Amino acid sequence: MRTSALITDSDGNNILVDIGPDFRAQMLGNNVTHLEAILLTHAHRDHVGGIDDIRPFNWVQQRNMELYGNTEALQTLKHDYHYIFDYHQYPGLPEATLHNVSDCKPFNVGLLTITPVRGWHKDLPVLGYRIDEVGTVTSIAYITDMNRIDDEEMIKLEGLDLLVINALRQQKHFSHFCLPEALQVISRCKPKQAYIIHMSHEMGFHHLVEPTLPSNVHLAYDNLKIDICNL
Repeated sequence: MRTSALITDSDGNNILVDIGPDFRAQMLGNNVTHLEAILLTHAHRDHVGGIDDIRPFNWVQQRNMELYGNTEALQTLKHDYHYIFDYHQYPGLPEATLHNVSDCKPFNVGLLTITPVRGWHKDLPVLGYRIDEVGTVTSIAYITDMNRIDDEEMIKLEGLDLLVINALRQQKHFSHFCLPEALQVISRCKPKQAYIIHMSHEMGFHHLVEPTLPSNVHLAYDNLKIDICNL
């Protein structure tokens, strides 16, 4: 399935990172009954194509869905899904409130403090997210569809329990990290554990690639579940 992540804090609040075309199947398959917010990394269709299916959550929760993203992502959403964001009184359409976090200042959802991390997807500005739980030392970061992170943003990836980062394939790519580049970021940031996401078939078979990785680095897979407290 397309890359996405569900993060649950100690109070049971759910935050989704990206809402791709598999969103409905992912939510049903994992029995997700509520969502407090959705964080958008960027607005390419493999990361936002499930937005129509927030409607059941609107109905159950009786409120708009909170969507966070940068200027470029929100502008694309309002253009591509104009029927959601135009003024209307037609019942049954998805309902969302947009929050522009291009300034990369931390914000809170539930017990989680979320710090946007700027990066580049070729020449498109995209966001990753560092997520810390208030009152604990638990910290993770989620990076996808990047091939460059500037030094001032890389600092935000230090001291992590878990780093989730994209690597499209073994060979260099023009808009995504390849595996050697992702491993360089991991080596620099030194998280306790790291997982590789957004892989193509060109990465190779899991059972062949996994043994070649450092002991704290793993290939992710569909429906992977990680208990951050037990890393």
